[in-house]
Amino acid sequence: MTGAIRPLVAGNWKMNGLTAQLAEAQSVRNGLGAPPPVDVMICPPATLITPLMLTLKGSGVLVGGQDCHSEPCGAFTGDVSAEMLADAGATTVIVGHSERRAMHGELDRIVRAKAEAAHRAGLIAIVCVGETAGERAAGLTEEVVHRQLAHSLPDAATAANTVIAYEPVWAIGTGLTPTAADVARVHASIRERLQARFPGEGARMRILYGGSVKPSNAAELLAIDHVNGALVGGASLKASDFLGIVAAYKA
Repeated sequence: MTGAIRPLVAGNWKMNGLTAQLAEAQSVRNGLGAPPPVDVMICPPATLITPLMLTLKGSGVLVGGQDCHSEPCGAFTGDVSAEMLADAGATTVIVGHSERRAMHGELDRIVRAKAEAAHRAGLIAIVCVGETAGERAAGLTEEVVHRQLAHSLPDAATAANTVIAYEPVWAIGTGLTPTAADVARVHASIRERLQARFPGEGARMRILYGGSVKPSNAAELLAIDHVNGALVGGASLKASDFLGIVAAYKA
C-alpha cells in the first residue's frame, strides 16, 4: 500500500439491486462510523444512482456509475451519457470493465472515448485493464495490460480524474486470486508505465486491484505495494462483506 496515496474501495453492484438493496447501502453508512482512512464508493445500476446518493448524503460515501456512452446526447436508445450520470449525482464512472469488453465488444479506443467523456462531464474515470485466462497461460499478462493502458487512457489523464483498476479476467467472480507476488509484479509494472507516460501524475494515480476480493483476503491484497484500494464485485452487495474489506485499512 502506498502511504502517500489515499486508497479507494469501490463496490461494483453490476446488474444487481432493486430499491430494497438501498438497505444494504444504509448499513454500509451505519457501519462505517468514524470517517475511515480510505475513500468508499458504491457503483449501483443507473436506476439507483439518485436514490443511493440521497441515502448516502452527508456520509462521505461516494456514488459512481458502471458505464457511459462516449457522446453527451443523441439517438442512442438505452445508453446513458456521462453528463446524465453526473446529473443523477454520480462523481465517477467505471469504463472498460472486462464484462463490457467481452460481452459488448468494447475495444481500447472505445474505452478511451468513454474515459474522455467522463472527464468532459467532470467525472472520475475508473479505467479497467486485465488479462484473460488464456493470455495469462501464454505469459502475456503484462503485454496485454500495457497495451490496454497505452490505448485506453486519454492523454489528459491525471491523478485527480483517472483511476486504474487491474482486474485479471480469470479471477472475476471465480473465487480465484493471483498470488501476492503476481499482483505486486503487475501493479509495479502498471506504475512504471504510468510514471513514464504521465510524469508527476503517474506516481500519484490510484491503482486498484479487483478480482474476487473479499474480507478474508483483503488485508493481504491491500497491503501490497502500488495497490491503492480495491474494485469489489460480489462482496460489495452485502454490507458486512463490503465493510470487512474497508476494515482492512483499519487493521
